[in-house]
Amino acid sequence: MATFNLKINGKTQEVDVNPNTPMLWVLRDHLKLVGTKYGCGIAQCGACTVHLDGVAVRACMTTISAVGNQEVTTIEGLSENADHPVQKAWLEVDVPQCGYCQAGQIMTAAAFLEKNSNPSDSEIEMAMNGNICRCGTYTRIKKAVKIAAKTANV
Repeated sequence: MATFNLKINGKTQEVDVNPNTPMLWVLRDHLKLVGTKYGCGIAQCGACTVHLDGVAVRACMTTISAVGNQEVTTIEGLSENADHPVQKAWLEVDVPQCGYCQAGQIMTAAAFLEKNSNPSDSEIEMAMNGNICRCGTYTRIKKAVKIAAKTANV
């Protein structure tokens, strides 16, 4: 066991865990931030996507010791009132069906739009590739990302 002081959603959190513990389990089990979902455990589905210093990463395969001094942002910390342009676009387009993958989808889209504020359809498809939606809402996801890009650029 080791003690880690983590910067999560703008707050410093202290946890005492094995250094090889995946960040996903620290977030969910130790800090009760359950918006980040477990999907596959092998970084293939995207349900566990969070930001490390603004970069989308898979929390199921990122050990807590790899976090270091980087700022972790979870879906709970993306915005205070669910008013991030991506979250608003998700609601406008009514993207979710079951909703399980949506936190990871939103976090991937938000990080992508920080780097590319005027994406083409193919750029959106490439950026969102690897985030699996078992309900198949990919058309609505792409539409929401396009709306969010326009809204953020206003």
